[in-house]
Amino acid sequence: MSDLHGTGGRPQVVVVGGGIAGLATAHRLLGSGARVTVLEGSGRLGGKLHAGEIEGVRVDLGAESMLARRPEAVALAREVGLADRLQPPATATASLWNRGELRPMPKGHVMGVPADASSLSGVLSREGLARIERDRELPPTEVGEDIAVGEYVAARVGREVVDRLVEPLLGGVYAGDAYRLSLRMAVPQLYEAARSHGSLLDGVADLQRKAAERQQTGPVFMGIEGGVGALPLAVAEAVRARGGAIELDTEVEAVEWSGDRWVVRPRSAAAIEADAVVLAVPAPHAARLLDLPAPAAAAELRTIEYASMALTTLAYRRADIELPAGSGFLVPPVDGHRIKASTFASQKWGWIADENPGLVVLRASMGRYGETEILQRPDEELTEIAQQDLKAAVGLSARPVATRVTRWNDGLPQYPVGHHARVARIRGQLDHLPGLAVAGAAYDGVGIPAVIASGYGAADEVLGGAGTIGA
Repeated sequence: MSDLHGTGGRPQVVVVGGGIAGLATAHRLLGSGARVTVLEGSGRLGGKLHAGEIEGVRVDLGAESMLARRPEAVALAREVGLADRLQPPATATASLWNRGELRPMPKGHVMGVPADASSLSGVLSREGLARIERDRELPPTEVGEDIAVGEYVAARVGREVVDRLVEPLLGGVYAGDAYRLSLRMAVPQLYEAARSHGSLLDGVADLQRKAAERQQTGPVFMGIEGGVGALPLAVAEAVRARGGAIELDTEVEAVEWSGDRWVVRPRSAAAIEADAVVLAVPAPHAARLLDLPAPAAAAELRTIEYASMALTTLAYRRADIELPAGSGFLVPPVDGHRIKASTFASQKWGWIADENPGLVVLRASMGRYGETEILQRPDEELTEIAQQDLKAAVGLSARPVATRVTRWNDGLPQYPVGHHARVARIRGQLDHLPGLAVAGAAYDGVGIPAVIASGYGAADEVLGGAGTIGA
């Protein structure tokens, strides 16, 4: 084509998907001088970042916090005008509902893996504690290109560490199975430590020493007053302020390469011609759109599995309940309970307590990879299950004054062993298509900063690739 960058030398880019990945992509593109249109198939922006309310109090109905030690999410929040609403947790002290008792989450671990057994008395059995100490006596475990988290950790320090410490933490992040999840993708710092240390304990201790040397200060996590669901809405406002277009209820049914431009075909709107396209949608949707231009990539995308989960939010009169201190608790699946975690939201986030001091808000989540039966139950049953487990865990017998159930069907992509190679193949199969990229939680990380980074990477990629269109 004679004008590679559209009208006035500015490339036209279509971003498919209005979650935080797509909106971050659009924001980055506009800052680099592109013209951008975001097409979102639903009637709401933000994807799994979803702010709502219960009894007049603003709460998150999806993800509730951002990793602050990685810069992308906090920096973007500041850039779009949310600096004065950033808040760290009022308390970061979590517990473990282990063998029928709430116990403080052990300190000094990396995704549940300790540097020694000294803090685990009462969490593990005597046999489990003794097994940890054998780590330094064992020959190195070969991790190769990848290995399952559970397989590696169990080989070094025993299954009890996996079942009672690693599983509840990974379940909160991925809703996954530690014996399937990739060490390289899910806990990359442990993967690198495993490659350089024969002993897992020595590897964790080395990671802790390096973290201390970096002297990282400040909170590990950060929230936003009103909920992190405010972030995508603020990014969307910034996108519009920069001249970007955002269309809701605009499902894309086809993306085609015409030989010198992309043609994006929404189901119920006119086709859009573009110099570049970013697919910031879940893997199954991306696969459908890539069937024609990149069938090999589409086939790989269809192999990415997802876990579903449900979040029950409950509001109680403060006078009716008394909670233990801390931000909530995690639940080892080996104990057979139905919830996998509970957050004491009013204790974790100061702004929730401030908005209604007479109310206490809790969250309880259910659903791990492979668990489908419980998530098929009606909202009323899920609410009752949450209350039963909360009663068993913290003695909560009062009835809530309000409840909400939010379902995230196929909400969390799974990263099984070899996922890094799958993602590399997908991107390699798109290399021959100029100005086309993918972004989102399915590729390089499910946390908010990682998803934002994937959007930035896709934006940079298509702006570079746009210059080769038609070459």
